[in-house]
Amino acid sequence: MSLVPHHDGSPLHVSAVAPALGGVVRVRLRVPSGYGPLTDVRTRSNPDHEPEWTRAERVGSADGWDWWEAPITVRNPRHGYRWMLRHEDGRIEWLNQAGLHDIETLDADDFALVAYPAPPAWMNDAVMYQVFPDRFARSAQADTHPTPGWAIAADWSDPVDATMPGRSQQFYGGDLPGIVEKLDHLVALGVNLLYLTPVFPAESNHRYDAASFDRIDPLLGGDEAYIRLVEAAHARGIRVIGDLTSNHSGDSHEWFRAAFGHPEAPEGEYYYFTDDAHTEYVSWLGYASLPKFDWSSEELRRRFITADDSVVAKWLKPPYNTDGWRIDVANMTGRLGAVDLNAEVRQLLRETMHRIDPESILLGESTNDAVSDLQGDGWHGAMTYPSFTRPLWGWLSEPTGASYRGPDGAETTEPWFFGQPIGGIPRYTARQFADAVTRFSAGIPWRVRLGNMQPLDSHDTGRFATHAAPGAVPVAAGLSMTMPGLPVVFAGDEFGAVGADGELSRTPMPWGTEDSPAVAERIALYRDLIGIRRAHPALQTGGLRWLHVDDETLVFVRESEQETVLVLATRGDADAAIAAGALPGATSARALYGDATLAVAADGAVLVSAEGPAFAVWALPGVVVPASAVPGSAGAEREQAEVSRGVVGADEVTPAEEVRGS
Repeated sequence: MSLVPHHDGSPLHVSAVAPALGGVVRVRLRVPSGYGPLTDVRTRSNPDHEPEWTRAERVGSADGWDWWEAPITVRNPRHGYRWMLRHEDGRIEWLNQAGLHDIETLDADDFALVAYPAPPAWMNDAVMYQVFPDRFARSAQADTHPTPGWAIAADWSDPVDATMPGRSQQFYGGDLPGIVEKLDHLVALGVNLLYLTPVFPAESNHRYDAASFDRIDPLLGGDEAYIRLVEAAHARGIRVIGDLTSNHSGDSHEWFRAAFGHPEAPEGEYYYFTDDAHTEYVSWLGYASLPKFDWSSEELRRRFITADDSVVAKWLKPPYNTDGWRIDVANMTGRLGAVDLNAEVRQLLRETMHRIDPESILLGESTNDAVSDLQGDGWHGAMTYPSFTRPLWGWLSEPTGASYRGPDGAETTEPWFFGQPIGGIPRYTARQFADAVTRFSAGIPWRVRLGNMQPLDSHDTGRFATHAAPGAVPVAAGLSMTMPGLPVVFAGDEFGAVGADGELSRTPMPWGTEDSPAVAERIALYRDLIGIRRAHPALQTGGLRWLHVDDETLVFVRESEQETVLVLATRGDADAAIAAGALPGATSARALYGDATLAVAADGAVLVSAEGPAFAVWALPGVVVPASAVPGSAGAEREQAEVSRGVVGADEVTPAEEVRGS
């Protein structure tokens, strides 16, 4: 890849990642020395949907890069901006999150400064571990609980029943005390954020059909067991977030039962009843057991979110002290036909959580294109699949053709692919993976992108390992830990668990197999990769710059002033040539992981090679930044003057006129 100008939302290029509305932020652009030559560099923002320009100054050079710097006044809570580069021959280039362009670009893909309250700093250091409580661990206490009437009892060693009714009613009896007993396993892995799928009483093994939000399911140990779990996790440096259904409740929920058939009940306004008798109603995707909430109800908003004793607030406060929420079906919450209250609901969630505990995080489930909802006003990040998980499967899978049973009991050999009827898992190249990551991340502010969950799989998907190409699991897990975002391990991945779809993946944990060679090797893989993620801040908040992309191989760096982390991921053999000047400090590279070779030529060109599949990581010195471009320096403070609707700089000619005349 040829050297091109670069900017991202990391602290290396942005002086304030949590700016105040009305504040001035210094943004910096790196341009390869000799690129152009450039006669003008500016930012173009679009506050209140009216273009605003600021002129950049060239503030210095370092390690083969020229650095330009410009001030931007943050005029809207989400303030988008792009770079304009004018060449000596009159050519204009535009740089936004989608890349470098020779024609004007969409505002939706611009870089963005976000003035809403920032997520807690700990989120960037987090490695998440997802637990499906019924299948994680069963304590002796679970034996004292009678099997509920809705359940089909199963022994821990029984195979998962993927057909209905077992699909939702097969009951293994995992509980919260069982999780406490296994917390040291999480400590040994190095994870520090525990995400529990729902723990409220329900009439299914998944508990997304809550019968109440006011108590913990007695089958899991009840409220006291939940308190003990959170306390035990916190004592080990592990935070805990819960899972809440804001789109619907179960049809056994106390609110719904009060309203069903009782049109006079105040809870009737919480749901979309479609007849006067309140016996017919709208449900999630037509499942009668999941009646949909009507968020136009002010009382529902109060009881669920805004009151100090609301559902959202209660579990964040003592004695429970959880650390945040993952919101189920966040993408459909508040949306029905012509009604769209989604922004209001997510903003209320964020406001309440920030008031109750500013250190709590809010993640939303939005499994497809989530860009319009991920602009910083609500969700800190999302469980979303097209920006990482789906293209990863497309690149690193090799379908086995094995048969499995679906919900109706019919056998199929077509691999499951996130519910899409496209004939199995698509076949992508590494280049297509990188293109998909760029496409589905371009419209998301950098700060929010860092909160997007990056699972290889989840309780709603098949297991990646089911169809992973030989040698691909370390590549996939390594990318989860090194790309921008929140790494996620679904309990069982570290044991090599497989499962063809989102039910067959919910296998009981195979405790007792940790010392078998294959499992021990897989656990060590996750432990080592998590350790690298946790030990290197550049992997948590550093910028992302692609160095080499071809059909088989990706090479990129995560960068900060303190360190650079170089990553190689390849499905085949790799011989990646990196241009001179693209990787300053390569002669000081220190191998952290993997079997690969890094060679530096006399002119500074770099060759990274490996026999694939392979994943490798190196640590390099941080990026050298001219002094005047460092946040908080004299250069960063020098220009705090008013940023006009026209231009800040040496002359008073409006940039709009200059561009038209170029």
